[in-house]
Amino acid sequence: MSHIAELIAVGTELLLGNIANTDAQMISQGLSELGIHVYYHTVVGDNPARLRSAVEIARRRADILITTGGLGPTCDDLTKQTLAQVFGRELVFDEPSAQRIRSYFQRLHPDRPMTENNLQQAMLPEGCTIFANDWGTAPGCAFEAEGVRVIMLPGPPRECRAMFTHRALPYLRALADGTIVSRTLKIFGMGESSVEALLRERMNAMTNPTLAPYAKEGEMELRITAKAPTEAEARDLIAPVEEELRDLLGDVIYGADVKSLEEVAFALMEAQGLTFGTAESCTGGLVAKRMTDLPGASAVLKGGVVSYTDEVKHNVLGVPQALLDQYGAVSPQVAEAMARGARRVLGCSLAVSTTGVAGPDPDDRGNPVGLVYVALAGAEFCHVQELHLGRGRAMVRSRASLHALDLVRRYLTGRPWAE
Repeated sequence: MSHIAELIAVGTELLLGNIANTDAQMISQGLSELGIHVYYHTVVGDNPARLRSAVEIARRRADILITTGGLGPTCDDLTKQTLAQVFGRELVFDEPSAQRIRSYFQRLHPDRPMTENNLQQAMLPEGCTIFANDWGTAPGCAFEAEGVRVIMLPGPPRECRAMFTHRALPYLRALADGTIVSRTLKIFGMGESSVEALLRERMNAMTNPTLAPYAKEGEMELRITAKAPTEAEARDLIAPVEEELRDLLGDVIYGADVKSLEEVAFALMEAQGLTFGTAESCTGGLVAKRMTDLPGASAVLKGGVVSYTDEVKHNVLGVPQALLDQYGAVSPQVAEAMARGARRVLGCSLAVSTTGVAGPDPDDRGNPVGLVYVALAGAEFCHVQELHLGRGRAMVRSRASLHALDLVRRYLTGRPWAE
């Protein structure tokens, strides 16, 4: 049976834009991996009448209802009370939950007495499954009423993520008839619309496994999801689909079930005992940042030079002044000299460079916004790629940094250079 879920985030601070609703993103991703369809996200303030209205609507169009927020000890934390009323459940005091709350305060705030209103968090719908909160005070819970599964989780993202992962997901998996397995292919160098046009008929015809595209910043992914009695059988269903996609899409697929392009580039360099450096102009250090976001980056990354001016390109990286004068900073000649210079200055095996026009205006030589050159230099080669990345300063910089990392990935896996 397919399940349909609706997420209701409770909190006036969400409506005011004071905080972002990261809980919904995280939960939707988790539900998707279970094969549970999320059709609606709702955000409602700390108002019981409006929350009740939102719940009444949700219960008519979803069979799984997940709320976040409104489980705390203050007067505006009314999620449990409101949902209990809607579904005809009494709230009852749970002593084990109360003791966990008391222990939490004794452990973390031994010199500060716990106020009695904190025990409001131990009032839970009668007959519910209680989700113990080892990351905060407010327990979560789940119950079934009138064909709807109701799950309530705390709102703070740190607590919500842990409670969803370790409490709600095991509860939801028990609802599944069989096992659901997903495999995600990461793609760089081919846009979502092109991939979707190529695969549209296949995706529409598929039932098990299913195939779904997801756009990301500068890249995209394809998620293959299969359902079977066992995990091994589900993976057997996925394997031929993945093989077909790899035949169709080729080397724009840079990995399966990996987090990022920089993770792939890092792993390849680490496995081959190589070191890495950067010389960045238009990306302003973004390539190096992507690498240093990875744990253990120092095993590979030697350093980076943000050579934003011609003086730094010449004085630090050793780019010949004649090249800068004749071709300008945004040129394949300078991109190559920057990469070779970074490799020499930093003493690394491989170095990338970026130089281009991020915008908002063309440069003083008339080069258009979005024109970028990226280069990869090794001991005996240097490859330069010309890119036209459109408009939008942030987008140009992000895409250029990804292209630089893709040069590393292609070189170390023996793939042809992208056209």
